[in-house]
Amino acid sequence: MDPKAFSAPDYYLLDDVLSSEHIMVRDAARSWVNKAIIPIIDEHAQNATFPKQVIGGLAEIGAFGPMIPENYGGAGLDYISYGLLMQEIERGDSGIRSTASVQSSLVMYPIYAYGTEAQKKHFLPKLASGEYMGAFGLTEPNHGSNPGGMETKFKDQGDHYLLNGAKMWISNAPFADVAVVWAKDENGRIHGLLVERGMEGFTTPETHNKWSLRASATGELHFDNVKIPKKNLLPGKNGLSAPLHCLDSARYGISWGAIGAAMDCYDTALRYAKERMQFGKPIAAFQLQQKKLAEMVTEITKAQLLAHRLGQLKNKGKASSAMISMAKRNNVAMALQVARESRQILGAMGISGEFSIMRHMMNLESVVTYEGTHDIHLLITGADITGIPAFK
Repeated sequence: MDPKAFSAPDYYLLDDVLSSEHIMVRDAARSWVNKAIIPIIDEHAQNATFPKQVIGGLAEIGAFGPMIPENYGGAGLDYISYGLLMQEIERGDSGIRSTASVQSSLVMYPIYAYGTEAQKKHFLPKLASGEYMGAFGLTEPNHGSNPGGMETKFKDQGDHYLLNGAKMWISNAPFADVAVVWAKDENGRIHGLLVERGMEGFTTPETHNKWSLRASATGELHFDNVKIPKKNLLPGKNGLSAPLHCLDSARYGISWGAIGAAMDCYDTALRYAKERMQFGKPIAAFQLQQKKLAEMVTEITKAQLLAHRLGQLKNKGKASSAMISMAKRNNVAMALQVARESRQILGAMGISGEFSIMRHMMNLESVVTYEGTHDIHLLITGADITGIPAFK
């Protein structure tokens, strides 16, 4: 379908409460996605290749570190602008949004929030421009939902640290120039380390045979006696709360991004239903199809309202981790259900690579798991309202 014909659902007229800057950022990203992502993404997904040529464009639309101040190379935007960027990019593809999310929330954010002035000045402008690409190392082979059990460790060797361990399911790993790696010191305290491409003993094997996020580069981070200069330690914060605060920012972006995937599926299904003729009329005229479409736009609208209010709270510094978990869980589950219902409206055509729906559906099967699984986010809400954590 022609991407220029895309019509974003805005049933509750949320555009009326967006600022002119928000709309400008959103529309610039939408136009770029239409031109740079949608025409190429299905071929890359089919071939399981990451389109590196989009990195420069992502930087140009401000998708790398949009919340980072301009003096460090960022765009200095607010959190609603960041959300709208993620929404439009994920309308193109979840894997491309993952690349931007990791760069912004999981690499640039911890360097900005926890790094030294020298680290900020060296890394942030290069990451904002796309000259450097980053990765975030937290998940391990034996520790996913329980990152505090990590086995990656480093020892103080006097003039440097010695890092050993491994991380897996790492977006951007195969081509990352720098990785923010979380590891335990000799006292079991978690710290962030900046591990750079070319350090001896640092390798990043790519993960193959994925059914999901096929246009995203996923890999592992292996550390075999890697010498880390002491200047590469992030000194501003340590403990498990440090990486978890980074995940809050990423989860916030996902709560908006999933809406973009749902919007694309819904718009595809709506246009198809109006054009597809059966029994002498378009299938959009049948009650069951209208039920599906009406429920989809209702759920998308609810997710939009949830994300927008969360963005307002983020801008005021009032958004809690539990609030972010609720939005991430709800909006990704919503998008996955919209994708499944949209596929049914298209019938057999829904599984064809000529349409984006099945690609979105497969991608969302990863999004519903990463940055905290669907069930873990439910338990975070449960712990918040009862005061009793069920996962400890």
